[in-house]
Amino acid sequence: MLDISNVPSFTELSEFASTSAGGKVIFASDDFFATCENMIADSEPIFIAEKYTEFGKWMDGWETRRKRIPGHDWCILKLATKCVVRGLLVDTAFFTGNYAPKYSIQAACLTPEEEALLPERDTQMGSACTECDLERLKQLRSDKWEEIVPVTALRPGYDDTRMNYQKVVSDEAFTHIRVNIYPDGGIARLRVFGEAKPEAPPCDQLVDLASLLTGATCVGHSNAHYGHPKNVIKPRKGETMADGWETARQLDRPEILESSDDGTLKTTGEEWAVYKLGFNGRIQKICVDTEHFKGNYPDSIKIEGTLLDQEEWTHSKPITWYNILKPSKLSAHNEHWFTCNSDVISHIKVTIAPDGGFSRLRAFGHIEPTII
Repeated sequence: MLDISNVPSFTELSEFASTSAGGKVIFASDDFFATCENMIADSEPIFIAEKYTEFGKWMDGWETRRKRIPGHDWCILKLATKCVVRGLLVDTAFFTGNYAPKYSIQAACLTPEEEALLPERDTQMGSACTECDLERLKQLRSDKWEEIVPVTALRPGYDDTRMNYQKVVSDEAFTHIRVNIYPDGGIARLRVFGEAKPEAPPCDQLVDLASLLTGATCVGHSNAHYGHPKNVIKPRKGETMADGWETARQLDRPEILESSDDGTLKTTGEEWAVYKLGFNGRIQKICVDTEHFKGNYPDSIKIEGTLLDQEEWTHSKPITWYNILKPSKLSAHNEHWFTCNSDVISHIKVTIAPDGGFSRLRAFGHIEPTII
């Protein structure tokens, strides 16, 4: 059975390497058994015993061939946005006799000019990089990038050993990471947790202040039984219910439900999540997307805001919230758009009643230039 008792606190932060967050594989030295893109897939890794390809056993991760030339395998990932990395998860699930024995992580903040030096990625199982690609990459000197995880042993992909967590202590912000495996082998999934540090957009530009790409982060919640509320601020559309926020059912919900005058249900319970916005600003448009939530969407949602001077939010400290979006009915598998005109705020509190889940939250507005 998978052991989740020692999951570190940094996993509560936003994640920047996965596909749904906007992470991207830029380069891989070898993709023979399984392409590197699998390593940043959003789904949980699976194992299909009878599945083979023309190159060998099909594996749900990144797996290189057994190396018969000098060197070791490595790849470069572009993170979803410039961020400070606080921790990583290297999951070796199902790689029991073919996992990479050791790994290390290097990182850099590339300029657009440096990024242009990266070769075009050709994702193809059974392939390896070309000498031309390697020559082009030498200009980036990626082997000299800052080492944020030293050479570290990995464990095999059994339930009790597959989750390899690593804290990172660097406070620098990076756009790209280099993942080294020594000398070859496989990794099922890689997750990179941290804090976004994007450049401030123009004040006249309408931006999603609640997106992880602009630096928003979930700082507290009441319930995340089936899906964490940090999922709803990812930039891409959710692919399944697992990629949204979903709570357990409220145990004290009424035995017989009744409607209020405004059409929402009379409920005794609710669930909430608090988000620190990427930049202080004024929200004008809100989108609540219940895509994939067809029998378990919330009856209603309300959104409140506040402007806090301090950087940290704690649930124990009394906070005065004011209304941005009054309790509003939701429906199944649908985008819901609302207009509003908030004051300058730094945090929002999203409350759903009585329970359930939704896929994505968007809060478009303009940043406040005097208090960025």
